[in-house]
Amino acid sequence: MPALLGLHRNVSVLALSLFSLSLGEELWQAYMPAYLTALGAGGIAVGMFGSLRDLLDGLYQYPGGFMADRLGRRRALLILTGVATSGYAIYALAPSWPMVFVGLLGVMAWKAGAFPTTFAVIGDSLPRERRAIAFSVQSVLIRAPRVIGAPLGGLLIVSLGMRSGIRTAFLVTLALGVAVLIVQRQGFHDDRARPRGSASPRALFSTMSPDLKHLLVADCLVRIGEGIAASFIVLYVTQERHFSAAAFGVLYAIQQAVAIAFYLPGGRIADTLGRGPVVAVTFLFFAMFPLAVRFAATYPALVGAFVVGGLREIGEPARKSLIVDLSPEDRRAGTVGVYYAIRNLLVVPAGVVGGLLWQRAPHLPLLTAFAVSSIGAVLFVVTSRRATRPR
Repeated sequence: MPALLGLHRNVSVLALSLFSLSLGEELWQAYMPAYLTALGAGGIAVGMFGSLRDLLDGLYQYPGGFMADRLGRRRALLILTGVATSGYAIYALAPSWPMVFVGLLGVMAWKAGAFPTTFAVIGDSLPRERRAIAFSVQSVLIRAPRVIGAPLGGLLIVSLGMRSGIRTAFLVTLALGVAVLIVQRQGFHDDRARPRGSASPRALFSTMSPDLKHLLVADCLVRIGEGIAASFIVLYVTQERHFSAAAFGVLYAIQQAVAIAFYLPGGRIADTLGRGPVVAVTFLFFAMFPLAVRFAATYPALVGAFVVGGLREIGEPARKSLIVDLSPEDRRAGTVGVYYAIRNLLVVPAGVVGGLLWQRAPHLPLLTAFAVSSIGAVLFVVTSRRATRPR
């Protein structure tokens, strides 16, 4: 791993932080609705928890980026990781479900607030021609825990019961958070010779390059399309195609395995041949996935559709590295924060749109997702030129 990341100390510390905290969170993340129910929450409260999480995912992006530019990468990481660790502690000690909402305010400091900092660290530490492969490794480190974390969390629940099992998982995550804080404090070093600035969200957006704005618009359309269909893929497979939840679980596992397998090749291609073609291909796969699910009448056809779903991630490292390439060095984290704040907040209503379409006809969210994401893919191809070619 260190050799792949160029033996850079800060990126290695970041990689360890990403993997450790992702592994801890995956122990309990999939079971949060069931845990809230066990604490007495009703359906509305469970839905509000998901909505608040999505809202914070957008709202925390800019403050996290601002801190990284104004205070430095190291201090921002320590503060945000510390706040998230306090959130894990509140989760573990929460006597009732309203306190879990309070804990979420802290937990999202890492999941959303530290996100721009990770971009900035890679941009600061590695040359342009090595960033895509570094983002590939980042993506693997975040997603690999999904394969092992949820099953381990399930074993804790089976052994100890829902409340005790999930609280034990919270304590494990809390311990990992403390360990990560120690590693960050001892191992991460800021380049204090590099001046950094900060600006308001409006100023950062106004100074974005046209190429980055074009990417943002296309990315928003693609992700809105994804959001329209995301919650209804499982319902379409189980209710309309009448396959079991276990069969869907296999499909989901195939999708994740394909995604992980193609991160590193995708990053290598992006660093060698350029960002644009790889980003365009991944946007195309985003559009094709819901369409493939819509017309997959047999299980083998669904397997093919979920392979397409996994291939959506092949251009993720290229897109992230392109965002870093196009962001000004002295306001890199803030620019990334504004980019993701705009994108994530615009995607929040997409699930509601999908629900309204689902009530009219189950296939409508899938077809609408294809149409919206296709517009985004075409827009990116038309507007991306010089900035996406290798130098």
